[in-house]
Amino acid sequence: MVQAYNFLASWQLFPEKCEFDYQLVPKSGNYKIESVHAGHHLSFSHNWVSFDNEAFYAQYQVNPNGALHDFENKEMADEVAAEINNASCLTVQFYKSEQLVLKVVHEILANGFLKVTHHGNKEDGSPFINTEVYHKQLSVLPYASSAGSVAIRPTKEGVIKHKALSAMEDQTNMQLNQIKEQIELLARQAQEIRKRKELSLMIYEAKITFKPQIGQVYHVYEKTDGSHVLSLVAPTEWGGGAGPFAQFIATVKLLADHTWVEC
Repeated sequence: MVQAYNFLASWQLFPEKCEFDYQLVPKSGNYKIESVHAGHHLSFSHNWVSFDNEAFYAQYQVNPNGALHDFENKEMADEVAAEINNASCLTVQFYKSEQLVLKVVHEILANGFLKVTHHGNKEDGSPFINTEVYHKQLSVLPYASSAGSVAIRPTKEGVIKHKALSAMEDQTNMQLNQIKEQIELLARQAQEIRKRKELSLMIYEAKITFKPQIGQVYHVYEKTDGSHVLSLVAPTEWGGGAGPFAQFIATVKLLADHTWVEC
């Protein structure tokens, strides 16, 4: 499940970037995707708060192998099918009485945000599309992250003048935005390093019958016993499949620091 790495994170809702055709509109929310059961399943946890301050929570697990599986919450669906389409797309489909009732598409955007699109039907049968956008959740900062976080008002004596206050807010907002951008950059870099490390550990535990060369591209397959093998042969050279192996995992490249990166 190398391609699932991009989705495994805690995500925080961007309410201003959401578009809702149906149901309650959230004013805040968190979305968490984890790998469970030795990496064979994905766990989804979703909590959100409406503008009426109603709190909601949902959690479920899926096996992202593309097949139909029983779903625990029978009120919502009888069966569920999930599939990691590629490194930037994950789809979950819910079925009730053998009819598709909800399709949830997860997409990693170019800016690193997570876009979650719900395709379903209203009570009258008409379709709806709800779109949510998330960014990766960072640690709680020990200081206010916007001018609205702290109420600063002029005193009656006019010691703090309006112009001075505006200038102060502009400067501190600019500095805080710069720090936030730096933190987000470091978080992305740390995530990339973590991904390379996990991928490298998997490859170095795989069967390798040749000496990999730095800068060269290779291919990882999973065998029927669950172990992995590094191969020179691409899926296209097997006729678009996994050849003698159970499934194709990823195309990778060896970097100069002897870590591996997915191509």
